[in-house]
Amino acid sequence: MEKKFTIKNITVHHEDQQLSISWQDGHQSIYPLEGLRRACPCVFCQGGHENMGKPPDPELFLKPPERKWKINDLQVIGNYAIQIFWNDGHKTGIYRFDKLRKML
Repeated sequence: MEKKFTIKNITVHHEDQQLSISWQDGHQSIYPLEGLRRACPCVFCQGGHENMGKPPDPELFLKPPERKWKINDLQVIGNYAIQIFWNDGHKTGIYRFDKLRKML
């Protein structure tokens, strides 16, 4: 896998409502938790199988937060994705590294 799609470190900043990812190529990505939750890639959040694989609308990351989010757990899935366990009980979204890198 390319270095730009390989995660070096993931940090959740609940106070700032952000998730930061340091990539192997030195790039740093910072995601608002609200935007990540809105951009959940699972079939339910995407509105059906026919909508899977589409990139999220960048506007999702610009809208003001409607609530405070907490990530209860975050698990790395193989060498390609993370699974986020949200405080609203949602946990079916698998965020692929290549898609995360392209989100912002």
